[in-house]
Amino acid sequence: MTFVTKLDFASGDRDVLVETVQELKETLERKGAECKGPHASPSERVTVPLYKDLAPGDEFSPWRYDVYRRSMEIHGADDIARDVVGRDFPDSIHVEVEVDQKKPLGHRRD
Repeated sequence: MTFVTKLDFASGDRDVLVETVQELKETLERKGAECKGPHASPSERVTVPLYKDLAPGDEFSPWRYDVYRRSMEIHGADDIARDVVGRDFPDSIHVEVEVDQKKPLGHRRD
């Protein structure tokens, strides 16, 4: 059975995100891992209300920022994927990891 490690990255700092994901892609290719991506998703505009105090009413102008997203998949290469997941990413990047187990076509489970 083959494992597919899916990585989703999100950050408000587009430059750091692009640089980090590109460096990761180059590392995976250099180590011979099969990698799909990075795939970019449209940025998301986030609005956060800011209040002057705990009582309702007085508000500052809301804080607005963009969140940028990239995703990648590592097929097989479990040891390399494990190293990637254990890596220290910049604090400005949120990383989510999902591992799927894929069965070869034509095999039945009895």
